[in-house]
Amino acid sequence: MFLKTIDFSKYSSIKVGQPTEVLMIEKGDTIPTDRYLIGGANNLLVSPTPPPLMMLSKDFTTIEQKNGMLIIGAAMPTGRIVSYAKKHNISGFEFCSKLPGTLGGMLAMNAGVKTYEIFNILHSVEINGQWILKDDIKHGYRYAKLNGIATAAKFKTAEGFNQDLLNELLNLRSNQPLDPNAGSAFKNPEGDYAGRLIEAVGLKGMRKGDMQWSDIHANFLVNLGEGTFKDALYLIDLAKKRVLDEFNITLEEEIKLL
Repeated sequence: MFLKTIDFSKYSSIKVGQPTEVLMIEKGDTIPTDRYLIGGANNLLVSPTPPPLMMLSKDFTTIEQKNGMLIIGAAMPTGRIVSYAKKHNISGFEFCSKLPGTLGGMLAMNAGVKTYEIFNILHSVEINGQWILKDDIKHGYRYAKLNGIATAAKFKTAEGFNQDLLNELLNLRSNQPLDPNAGSAFKNPEGDYAGRLIEAVGLKGMRKGDMQWSDIHANFLVNLGEGTFKDALYLIDLAKKRVLDEFNITLEEEIKLL
């Protein structure tokens, strides 16, 4: 393992943060228990005082087929997974094209789009060096209780990459903002949509400094240039308060605040 300085104002998808030392984990290392594991920083909002951080190194960007299984390292970017599946005519991974980041991040939050979720196609996860079957991992909408550090996952392979489905999912991006953001800020409450609620309480397009609730999709917090953690947190807290006051619904963050 080794320390690496990462500038989150450049590395994170929302472009908020500062240069921070991150411990890089290599194959064979004993993974610390006193650090927070991050991946591609596509759903992170990093504060000026984050907890000690760590990240899986390139040692964990692996992908191979073996005994009817696709075995993927947790640091593998989703885009490369989709490319591999397309090249080898493997079905089930088309929805990953809609989701930036790494496999590890997808596993940690059971990431998905529409009815597609990573746990739907998952067989097992290597957690703290042991393979755990999917059914033995508590999971649900946008959460998974891994109880440790995931370093790889297995998926049963099936033929038939669906290009039409891939195109359909990519078209969904048309209603998402292009400005730097961290994806959906809040999980959708049961039977409703966070974006609708934020818009209903008058916050769509609301700006604080260079942070804004997008005027394209209200559940996306965007950075218009020099956005700060403080201003982002202000907008997040404001949305939670207004939605709770008006609809008696508690919005739960999908974005991770560190």
